[in-house]
Amino acid sequence: MLVISDIHGHKDGCQRLLEAAAYDPLVDTLMLLGDYIDADQPASWSTLDFVQKLVEGGAKAIPGNQELKLASMLRRRGSAYRRYANWIGSLPLYIKRPPYLFVHAGIRPGRTLRSQTANDLTEIREEFYLQPESRLPGKYRIVFGHTPTFKLGAPSGLLWADSRRIGIDTGAKHGCRLTLLDLSGSIAYSCQTFGGYVSGSEVRMESVASLLA
Repeated sequence: MLVISDIHGHKDGCQRLLEAAAYDPLVDTLMLLGDYIDADQPASWSTLDFVQKLVEGGAKAIPGNQELKLASMLRRRGSAYRRYANWIGSLPLYIKRPPYLFVHAGIRPGRTLRSQTANDLTEIREEFYLQPESRLPGKYRIVFGHTPTFKLGAPSGLLWADSRRIGIDTGAKHGCRLTLLDLSGSIAYSCQTFGGYVSGSEVRMESVASLLA
């Protein structure tokens, strides 16, 4: 099972990572956890076309706060890009694949999964990741993006995890790295990112079995 989040327009980097992981839609499950774009930067929107094609091929996707922001902008403008808004609106806000729960930003403690709001699932930060693990509802291990892992205490460009949470936004938007995580094999594939939605060509592959244990 492969998972990636917070691509932020780095389509080429995402393609490179999928190739490095030998992604085969007929065999592999791919989860895409939102913030494929920067809503106010049209140059990044082509990444949505790429993600849509992945979904058509069998991948699963949820929206991030950037996609929800874009959908709202386009609906107000009556834009020719309304197809993006309609597609974003068709996506689920979370995906359950035991033992994992996939969300963009996290969940709000004290609420059941069904009572989580779109704002909770796509924008929550400290109220989620600073909570003791015992306060998180349910039994799933929550895989999330949205908050760069360097803000969670991980070294720049690396994953972050505890026994109930796995943070996979390794800072592509901030010139750090974009990471594709193979949950089945406990392998992280990553590449450097730069301004202007440029991604480095060298892919780093490393075992993260000890982190995910």
